[in-house]
Amino acid sequence: LPKTLNIIDPKCLNEYAQVIKMLGNGRLEAMCFDGVKRLCHIRGKLRKKVWINTSDIILVGLRDYQDTKADVILKYNADEARSLKAYGELPEHAKINETDTFGPGDDDEIQFDDIGGDDEDIDDVSV
Repeated sequence: LPKTLNIIDPKCLNEYAQVIKMLGNGRLEAMCFDGVKRLCHIRGKLRKKVWINTSDIILVGLRDYQDTKADVILKYNADEARSLKAYGELPEHAKINETDTFGPGDDDEIQFDDIGGDDEDIDDVSV
């Protein structure tokens, strides 16, 4: 395991999560990989320094007195998230960077019509 990758101890009150929706004011909604949707607060150390977007993988600190709320401790970049998935820390159904994946066949069904006919020559400017 790389020393720079923060892997959590299952005995502590931390959980991996994926951001569902940004709510503003330093808050977000995340689906934790234990199956619970939580309202998360971005702590001051991360605010304005680490930008969190929808579908990012984050580490949240659970509150022992509020099960539906948590605090964002760390944001993983795409490479770290792939490493976590490879080590078995994240479940197989977790989609990493799903907004940035553009593969063959992802053309969003856009079709272009040929409006101008091939009959006329565009370079011919005779009046």
